[in-house]
Amino acid sequence: MKEELRNQWFKLTLRGNSLQKAISWVKRYRIPNSGIVAQHKTKTVTPEVTGYLIESLYNAGEKELAYDLARWEASIQRPDGSFAAPGSDVAYSFDTAQIARGFLSVMDDKPEFEKRLRVALDYVERYVAPDGEVITDSYDMWLLEDGTTLSEYGNLYNLPPLLQGGRKLNEPRYIAAAKRGMDYFRKKADLVVFKPKLSELSHYFGYMMEALVDLGEIDLAKKGLENALAVQRPDGSIPAYPSADWVCATGMAQLSIAWYKLGINEPADRAMAYLEKIQNPSGGFYGGYGRGVNYFDKKEIPWAVKFFIDAYLLREKSRKS
Repeated sequence: MKEELRNQWFKLTLRGNSLQKAISWVKRYRIPNSGIVAQHKTKTVTPEVTGYLIESLYNAGEKELAYDLARWEASIQRPDGSFAAPGSDVAYSFDTAQIARGFLSVMDDKPEFEKRLRVALDYVERYVAPDGEVITDSYDMWLLEDGTTLSEYGNLYNLPPLLQGGRKLNEPRYIAAAKRGMDYFRKKADLVVFKPKLSELSHYFGYMMEALVDLGEIDLAKKGLENALAVQRPDGSIPAYPSADWVCATGMAQLSIAWYKLGINEPADRAMAYLEKIQNPSGGFYGGYGRGVNYFDKKEIPWAVKFFIDAYLLREKSRKS
């Protein structure tokens, strides 16, 4: 009977707008008393994505769910502050940084998460080397189907929670680590080049562009986003990487986020309109759409939903301003 009522509720939510559909997807694929699944065909949960979904849900008004997920994250945090990758015993600084984002978003309402945030950021800070390189114990979870590894430039996304957490907690070490990391990445001549290869698909390029905006590197972000704009099609779609025949839904949402944060609304609006057209009836998104998808093909992934929620909220904010 409970399952029947749950299915009826789910069908009703699908009558709502694209934001409500996305939120309903998260609720449907949350394992009770645990996190969000790593993709819709598995029961394995992902602490990383659950972590940064907390911020999205909180901003979307789903505060009780955000608090509940933060409590679950706190229950699985290791003594050194770290979190393991889904289905793995290996801790990742990237994953830990994203869960820190979740703690950051609810800490003002729930001060008990301050300790959890501090030890998480302590761990992330230790993985910013003296020369600024952002390191991790493993990249095994970043391997793609073609045998390549996702770009290490994605580690830029570790730095904003360090900067924001340092300011909120009045902890200079975190701020210094974020600045040291940015100094390291700034020296990379190809940092804002949207490259024609799967390992730097729009999802990871999107991580980088949003991080640059949040770190105050506006000129760099604009330069990188010009590369994305150059390949945006008339229908609003953006190839997963230059020359690709398919789109990465996650990356399109992330690039929209960076554009909205900079007040560059027109390409973001077009990308979002396209995303709303391809959103699955479930409210979720596959890893990619089009010909030759080789990134979570026909698998609905929670990080696509997370960034769609973020972009949707920023679009609504831009329309009210």
